[in-house]
Amino acid sequence: MSSKQRVNSSSEKILLNVKRKSSYREYQTILDNLRITFDKKWKENRKIKSYKLDDFMIIRTLGTGAFGRVILVKHKLTSFYYAVKCLEKEKLIKTKQINHTLTEKKVLQTVDYPFLVSMNYLIKDNSYIYFVLPFINGGELFTHLRKMGKFKENQSIFYASQVALAIEYLHNCHLVYRDLKPENILIDNNGYLKLTDFGFCKKIDNGRTYTICGTPEYIAPEIILSKGYGKTVDWWSYGVLIYEMNAGYAPFYSSDPMKIYERITDGKYKCPTSFTFNLKDIIKNLLQIDLTRRYGNLKNGTLDIKNHQWFCNINWQQIYERKYQPDYIPNCKNDGDDSNFDHYDEEQLQIHSVDKYSKEFQDF
Repeated sequence: MSSKQRVNSSSEKILLNVKRKSSYREYQTILDNLRITFDKKWKENRKIKSYKLDDFMIIRTLGTGAFGRVILVKHKLTSFYYAVKCLEKEKLIKTKQINHTLTEKKVLQTVDYPFLVSMNYLIKDNSYIYFVLPFINGGELFTHLRKMGKFKENQSIFYASQVALAIEYLHNCHLVYRDLKPENILIDNNGYLKLTDFGFCKKIDNGRTYTICGTPEYIAPEIILSKGYGKTVDWWSYGVLIYEMNAGYAPFYSSDPMKIYERITDGKYKCPTSFTFNLKDIIKNLLQIDLTRRYGNLKNGTLDIKNHQWFCNINWQQIYERKYQPDYIPNCKNDGDDSNFDHYDEEQLQIHSVDKYSKEFQDF
């Protein structure tokens, strides 16, 4: 390379760094304003509009979980479609999940970000609490990943960039998510992502928490070791997600949950030979047992992730503004198209004639 070429190359790098710093400052201002709005709504804890279940036509089950199910409904007057998370009061009481559910409700009615699901309405009856959410009809990232086997690296980068911004927003609002996995990520009809299910989400400010929760393959070692932990557990799970999107399986997978925990606490995994150097490097810096070396927890915070070479072609402002053209756009014929979701055995909601738990759920 000639001296002239070296000067031009150096000038281009300087100009690129100046542009990046300007873009980061611009986005940080957006993030700070979003946090101010979040804090105000969190303190006010305003009640959102409540409906009755009879106001909606139940179509079918979209998914099931430990405390209830998610159903697709259509509002009888507006004809708008929603996904309703039905949480059975009795199960929440038996498993001591009322406070978690109350936090989930508060998070859902307070967050406001392009890559997060938020709550439209709340319904309460004698047997259930219902979170009425927007119907994201592109299906789960998990389903799409299983169909594809694994994603092309560029597609993984596109998805990972949105998840990184979603986690950054939550952390900026002093929330730790604690349940990042493909099953909790939805794809909208434009091909962009939405994180959902805030059942394990917790507001911890800058402190620590000790609850053991999450999905085995995605749990950070400090959770397993009961050391107390903070927001950095989400960046560990983020590293697992990046690995799984590119490999088609999780790095610490085993059919035996105890083996999974052993592998996580040892921090030992192997990358497929198909992984590029930059992909291996960002995973290595996220799947760090030593918190003083884990990306997202260092001096530069999320900038260590955003500035990593794996994301060198990503314009973070354009990701936030949803200006990229996704490689994959789900086939959604209309707003109520449920074809991207699996089918489940239907069970009629059993609603008691008397509310036995009105006192326990009076804050909802």
